Amino acid sequence: MFSFSDKDLDTKAKNKILIGTVVPRPIALVTTKSKDGVINAAPFSYFNIVTYKPPMLSIAVQRVNGRTKDTARNILETKEAVVHVVDTDNVDLANITAAQLAPEDSELNYAAFTPVKSTAVDVEGLNESKVRFETTLYDNHVIYHGDEATTDVLFLKIEHYHIDDSVYDESNGYVDIKALGAVSRLAGNDYAEIGKMFTIERPE
Repeated sequence: MFSFSDKDLDTKAKNKILIGTVVPRPIALVTTKSKDGVINAAPFSYFNIVTYKPPMLSIAVQRVNGRTKDTARNILETKEAVVHVVDTDNVDLANITAAQLAPEDSELNYAAFTPVKSTAVDVEGLNESKVRFETTLYDNHVIYHGDEATTDVLFLKIEHYHIDDSVYDESNGYVDIKALGAVSRLAGNDYAEIGKMFTIERPE
């Protein structure tokens, strides 16, 4: 077994190990709106549930050379975002939104998503997603590496839910995981679909 101290590895090596072992990672496609009204859309796999009481999600947005990315900056300024689940039907469009664009250029000029008006926030959602959460900023933290600010960690409280009737059973409140078809991020350019499923009962 290989064994490394954190000091033995450069940043690239650490990233390769983390994204190759912490898998699969769910993908959030996040829409935000700038103060100038430009809709930004971007995917993030450093994403997960924080708690259900209150319902909250977390997204870690890596900075570029210390500069805050559009998604984080917009959320910090407007306090709002819509988080979409990436699935097999929209993953190709979501991938297009990963391109690096100028702040005044919307990813929706290139990815053929259909914006839809939200209920609780001013940011538009995307109609091609089976699940989307309208959220407000609950808290944020900046991660530092030495003196360099490297990451904005955003805690987003869910204010409104949109779930397609093809994946949600209203009678029991369960989501059909197979029908949802959520995809996850692996390393490099690789993704994964939901595959073999099994059940293990938790101890009393």
